[in-house]
Amino acid sequence: MNIFTFQDLLELYPYRHVDRTKISRIREIDQQTEYIQVAGRLISKDIVGDKRARRLVAQLRDVSGTLELVWFQGIHGVQKLLQVGQEYLVFGRTGFYLGSPQITHPEIEPYAGATPEGRNFLEPVYPSTEKLKQRGMGGRQIGKLTQTLLGMLKERDLPENLPPQILQALSLMPRYAAFRQIHFPAQPAEYAKALSRLKFEELFLAQLRMGLIKSQRHRSSQGVVFGQVGELFNRFYSRHLPFELTGAQKRVLKEIRRDTGSGRQMNRLLQGDVGSGKTIVALLAMLLAVDNGFQACIVAPTEILARQHFLAISELVKGMPLEVGLLTGSSRSRERKKTLGSAASGELHILVGTHAILEDPVLFHRLGLAIIDEQHRFGVAQRASLWKKGAQGLSGIIPPHVLVMTATPIPRTLAMTAYGDLDYSVMDELPPGRQPIGTVHRYEDKRPQVMDFIRHELSKGRQAYIIFPLIEESETLDYENLIKGYENVKAWFPEPKYWISRVDGRQPAGERETNMSRFLSGDTQIMVATTVIEVGVNVPNASVMVVESAEKFGLSQLHQLRGRVGRGAEKSFCILLTGRKLNKDARERINTLCATNDGFKIAEKDLEIRGPGDIEGTRQSGMLNFKLASIVQDRALLERARDMAESILDKDPELRAEDNKGLRTFLMLQKGKTQWSKIS
Repeated sequence: MNIFTFQDLLELYPYRHVDRTKISRIREIDQQTEYIQVAGRLISKDIVGDKRARRLVAQLRDVSGTLELVWFQGIHGVQKLLQVGQEYLVFGRTGFYLGSPQITHPEIEPYAGATPEGRNFLEPVYPSTEKLKQRGMGGRQIGKLTQTLLGMLKERDLPENLPPQILQALSLMPRYAAFRQIHFPAQPAEYAKALSRLKFEELFLAQLRMGLIKSQRHRSSQGVVFGQVGELFNRFYSRHLPFELTGAQKRVLKEIRRDTGSGRQMNRLLQGDVGSGKTIVALLAMLLAVDNGFQACIVAPTEILARQHFLAISELVKGMPLEVGLLTGSSRSRERKKTLGSAASGELHILVGTHAILEDPVLFHRLGLAIIDEQHRFGVAQRASLWKKGAQGLSGIIPPHVLVMTATPIPRTLAMTAYGDLDYSVMDELPPGRQPIGTVHRYEDKRPQVMDFIRHELSKGRQAYIIFPLIEESETLDYENLIKGYENVKAWFPEPKYWISRVDGRQPAGERETNMSRFLSGDTQIMVATTVIEVGVNVPNASVMVVESAEKFGLSQLHQLRGRVGRGAEKSFCILLTGRKLNKDARERINTLCATNDGFKIAEKDLEIRGPGDIEGTRQSGMLNFKLASIVQDRALLERARDMAESILDKDPELRAEDNKGLRTFLMLQKGKTQWSKIS
């Protein structure tokens, strides 16, 4: 159970408390009863069954009814202790067998008509494992160990780690008292106070650690200076910009200009919803770098997305004195050699590519800005390799400014917890002229009407996507599912009247690119695909997205897929096809998607439905392993902890003040347990 020290034992918190002063009647047990304590006379005991099925079965009776008690382990020892005709106090988790109430492996002790002296008002219930229980170390024994430990501890062993002003402002229970009351509370109110105190401590310390990383980086990370807004930026802004920037885009650009002009390295997370115009912001930031004599690169997770960025950027800067290059895994050797030479000499201003850019042979003359798209697809070590490609300064290599982008909106609570050591910007407006996508849910028996609707849209010259799910357990099944679906679509839309592209992960890269290109150019009207097109496919003419078996997709994935349409001026539609049998979560996901196009609201709902899941892995492990706090249920407490941490660091960035010394000492002792990283 990962208990190696007294601290580990102390932080193994009970998952519930039960009132052991209350004695219930047997007839009160029903299907909703979880734990119960009853008292009665033992009227029988027998060992029944043979070999592995051997068990001790006893009957306990009170004035209201009879309860069966069962033991599968240690049955001979228990049998010797139990006396028929004796009164017993019994406690345990209830269940039903053949319609009758039963407790398996109950806690049982002789009863003389009164609850034993000294029993806590609320008794803790601790987690254990089957293996430990077999060795006599169940939840109750862990509780006894914890009680013994708490009896040994003095106040000096659990010194206060929160500053007096926070304890006072939030009326928090002292740390020593909180540990005692979380395990063995005197009253429910005391338990609630202890829980609130320790939850706040977890959240506050996590925010403080990340705040310290950020403030240390701001003080010590040297960065190249983009001191001017020059000719290229101004020329593009005044002559080439395809639309008026939104307020959110202008705000983010100001933040980037402030960061890159400060002399410190920028590490900024840019999150924007599908279609919010992140590419334009990225391009303007790269022009800022080039105007100041530096190069810029943008790294995308897939060849499709990299090629699309390259084509979009090349089109946008057409006619400007700017060299833009593309580097992917499938770049031909002659192209690759030319691109590598241009990057190293400085002739190339902007390099677009996949993780191929991160490899050792790629050298830059003066790399000043690195943009990473869909950053969660790249590991920390991969992102760190870009740092070594920075510009040469007097004291060695100066790492480039880093802008990481994601099109999956992150709920504020998750962003401030998982990405708290990054500066982050949010683009929550869509460019003018974008129409909301109409989203509807249809059952599979309405497929003919859905196909008629697609046919109607195609007759207007539009295009459509039909997406099939990936069932992780079986690549073969996925493939069969897709091929079968593809054949069905061909039956509904026969050639030569209609042409269909099929795109999936099993195809050779060349074939996939060709099929994608045919759809992009309008040679095919329908694309049948798996989620390989989830990000990065931009076809303004596509107006219909049909998601087959939509109940098998996550909420954010459905939102990403929907974002492949609605990119032109025409009204677009997303149709979610499902079977009739939907579980509660699937129904909630589909209803949410039909109700809103706002990616931030969808992300909040997704977090609420699924919980934080394994978000520890999304940033730095150790930062988010909360034992008590939940970033979903304790949102208000998290925001308060964040504000308090920021307030302290604003006044005392190194925690040198007298009031913060306890905090500094505690963090230094804990430092080895946390990954302190400054890699974005």
